[in-house]
Amino acid sequence: MDFKIIILALYALMIIIVGIRGLRATKTFNDFFLGGGNVGPWMSAFSYGTAYFSAVLFIGFAGNIGWNFGFSALWVAFFNAFIGVLLVWWLIGAKVKEAASTYKVSTMPEFLKKRYNSDSIKLLSSIVIFVFMIPYCAAVFMGLSYLFTSNFEIEYWHALAAMGLFTALYMVMGGYKSMALIDMIFGMIMVVSVIILFFSTAKAGGGVSQIAADLENIKPQLTQAIGPPGWWPLLSIVLLTSLAPFAMPQLMQKFFAIKDSRTVKRGMVASTIFAIIIGGVAYFIGSTSQLFINPEDTPDAYENGALVVDRIMPEILANVVPTSINVIILLLVLSASMSTLAALVLVSSSTIVKDFYGGYINKDVSDKKLTLLMRVVSALFIFLSITLAYLNIDHIVAILGISWGALGSFFLGPFVWGLLSKKVNKQGAIVSGVCGLGTCLFLYATGLPSPQAGTIGMLTSLALNPVFSFITKR
Repeated sequence: MDFKIIILALYALMIIIVGIRGLRATKTFNDFFLGGGNVGPWMSAFSYGTAYFSAVLFIGFAGNIGWNFGFSALWVAFFNAFIGVLLVWWLIGAKVKEAASTYKVSTMPEFLKKRYNSDSIKLLSSIVIFVFMIPYCAAVFMGLSYLFTSNFEIEYWHALAAMGLFTALYMVMGGYKSMALIDMIFGMIMVVSVIILFFSTAKAGGGVSQIAADLENIKPQLTQAIGPPGWWPLLSIVLLTSLAPFAMPQLMQKFFAIKDSRTVKRGMVASTIFAIIIGGVAYFIGSTSQLFINPEDTPDAYENGALVVDRIMPEILANVVPTSINVIILLLVLSASMSTLAALVLVSSSTIVKDFYGGYINKDVSDKKLTLLMRVVSALFIFLSITLAYLNIDHIVAILGISWGALGSFFLGPFVWGLLSKKVNKQGAIVSGVCGLGTCLFLYATGLPSPQAGTIGMLTSLALNPVFSFITKR
């Protein structure tokens, strides 16, 4: 325990030092939000990957999906890497940077306003980002808190409060200057950690072939191409987590901040390799969970006799990995989550400060005041996220599903078509965004699981923009 505390203290000290350095280098709003818009390929690649993968992946998705789907959960990792990362970088990465330079914009709401010549879509997109980023951020805090509860035997709300305070301190000081600098360190920690985690789990299970045989004895479908829940639940999770990145504001911010279009090619390769390693190991570990989680050996994973899916991975990480290297795995999830939280806080705060306040309330606001407001609103956003996480209204996959589903359902049609086609117009963009989001929320409210509701909403958004643009032109 003392060793863990020392390592975590050194880790926290490192982040604070980087935050202070970022504070000194942050002079303008553009510095705080985009690091000056001059971030190189390696930093951008690690920043994208660490924002994509967080405690939500390791704690929520890997445990929940791995437990239910077995080895077929690896399809999620495969498509996340080749659609959510490789295809995103290849298809729209350079176009986002080009659009940022052409329209002189730094956020998605600003781009949508300039592209469609519409104040309405800018206002709507700002509200959607702030509202639906809060549950996403809450899900990350929940995952981190469960991990610290399992490793340090502290109460859930204590862990939650500590992580919220630390994140606020880290973010409010340095902004993107701090985040871009430290994401490479986080990324390296994650790669080393997942390699150790893979071999530790394989050893604990008697080797990969033995793990496969034992899973087949538990339930044969756990080792088949499609796990027990069936093809539609699996497909909906694959599409939700692989298509949404095309229009996720915190991921698109990486392309707004990248140095130039030429750096995208190098960043694309590095980011894809990173995603294969991180996602592949996470879902593999999750798929083995039925071997290691049971009421006798891991009683903390159960509550009143029922399995708590969000506690699956924390219990595996706390019990399967040797104690001597357990702290490395703790740093793995912490590193992934800090990067994601930083990206979420920056993007959400910018929608209120730059897009809403600076765009509608006080158009003549000074750059200095804008930067100060970003720090204040960042702290407020973290507080709201912590409050939602404390209420613990649902499991992590459900909370993230509705967050990603809502954001993807609103932005996918307007943003992707706005980048790729000159034929879509304002009417098509607004209809696709509003109807996509409405479809997602309606289906979720009527009882459809959030991954399925989000998937249908995103496909609706993607289909409606060109259709309504054509109709209104006719």
